[in-house]
Formats: sequence, structure tokens, C-alpha cells
Amino acid sequence: MNQDNFFNLLGPLTNKCDLKPKVLESLDCGEYIQEKIEYSVEPQERIKAYILLPKKRKPKTPAVYCHHQHSSNYNRAKSEIIGLKGDPDLAYAKELAENGFITFAPDAIAFEDRNWHSESWWGVEYFELATRLVKGETLLGKVLSDVSVGIDYLMTRHEVDGENIGFIGHSYGGRMAIWSPVFDERIKVSVSNCYCINYKNSLLKSSGTRIPMELCVPGILKYGDIEDIVKLIEPCSLYISVAEDDKWSRDAKEIYDYAKNSFVKGELKLKIWPGGHGFSKEMRKEAYSFLNNHLCA
Repeated sequence: MNQDNFFNLLGPLTNKCDLKPKVLESLDCGEYIQEKIEYSVEPQERIKAYILLPKKRKPKTPAVYCHHQHSSNYNRAKSEIIGLKGDPDLAYAKELAENGFITFAPDAIAFEDRNWHSESWWGVEYFELATRLVKGETLLGKVLSDVSVGIDYLMTRHEVDGENIGFIGHSYGGRMAIWSPVFDERIKVSVSNCYCINYKNSLLKSSGTRIPMELCVPGILKYGDIEDIVKLIEPCSLYISVAEDDKWSRDAKEIYDYAKNSFVKGELKLKIWPGGHGFSKEMRKEAYSFLNNHLCA
């Protein structure tokens, strides 16, 4: 697997356009200002996101793209990451803002404000997958393009240090923390929590897992597996944080051992925690420290 294979597998990429950003609302949250913003990801598609701006910060401050989980809950995404609803252990955009980082939390396609159905329904995500596959495109290409446009938006903010962009995510966000730095080299450091499994083992009916819709990439196993994607992350630094009783983390050691020697400029770190599929306070503390070491040194 090389960069050319990677981009060819994604298929035709979406066309970027003028962001035309707009601040919809601004709220004083004590230690930070919470802005709800809107911008264009394609000519006919605008999305909403939150950006959290610490009050105590440098003129140019490192920013962290915070990707939400999946959990088959299509009505809860960016709002959970900033602590407005859902699991408080997943409010890492809020916590990182309280720790002095600018944080950015958009919805992935089919989630929250981008769920065009009236209910939390898997069919929206399936539609977004299937309609692309029949055209020779991939949902993964769209998801990664949207991440890249989000970073484009961060680059327009005068408060952001564009040389120090991080990424963090749990579960769905955890797998995007692996793929996104390969797609967009502006990501300097990434934290993947509780998602580290490969295609090969996911093909087994006995695995107890499945291949997520956005990772349905035709022909990818002709070129490699997730461990080969991890190798392409260098020189970005990657922290793989997983749990020993989490089936979605089962291949972490195998993937780490395969890819570790490819990291020369960047750091590849693996830590296996006790427990199941979650993002505990202790896990988050270690994750934030990794981000701080690579963005604020």
C-alpha cells in the first residue's frame, strides 16, 4: 500500500468550494466561548459544527479536530462531544477546550444535523454509502474529504496555529483518527481510542464485529489492510488507546507490531487499558497528554 493506492481506492473525491463560513451563535461557557458555525463542504451542501475558543490562550493556539462516536445513534454527534447531551466521558472537545486547546466538533454525514430522516435510522448512512458505490465513489472518500474541509475552516481562523493541528476520536472517531492523517497531512498528531481492528479478521462470521459502512472500500485487500494504512500515517504521531475487553480493539497489538518500525519522525504509541469499549477519565488524561506533548512542545 502506498499513497497512490490509497487515493485511488477512495475513488473520485468531492469538489471543494468556497467555505462561505458563518457564525450562527456565540455562547460564553465560562472558560471558553462556544460558537456554532456553518460552512460549505460542497457547492450544494452546508454543514454545522461547534468551535470552542478558550479565553486564556496564545495569539496562535493549537487546534484539535474532535470526531464523535457512532453507537448507531444518528441523532447525537457533535453535541455529545461538546458536552450538551449523551455520555459525559465523550465530551472531549469540552475538556480539551478547558485545557487550553481550540477544539472543533462537526457532524459526520448522516449524523445529527446531517441526518435527513426524522428518526435515528441506519438507512440514512446506507443511502449515503450505496448511492456512492454505484457511481464508483466511496463513502470513506466523502467522510475524509469533509474532515479535510473542516481543517480548511480551522485554517481561516486567526486564533488557530495552523502548524499544530491535532485529531482525536472514540470508536467511529477512533477509526477516523487512523485514516484522516493519511488523507490530510496537516494533522500533526492523532489519538485513536477504542477502534483498532483489521479487515482480515472482520471477514470472519465468528469475529462478532462487522465492517463499518464508511470502510466499505472495494478492492482494498488487494493492496493491504488497516496496518498498512497505519504505516502511511508517518510522520504524523499516532496514539492507539484500546481496552482489553473491547472486541473493537482486538487487533491493536498485531497492527502496532506491524507498523511500529515505519515511524521515524513521528511517534507510534500503543496502550492497552483494562475494561471495555469506553473512554475513561484515565484514558482521556493520557490522550490529552499525548496531544499536548506533540502540539505544545
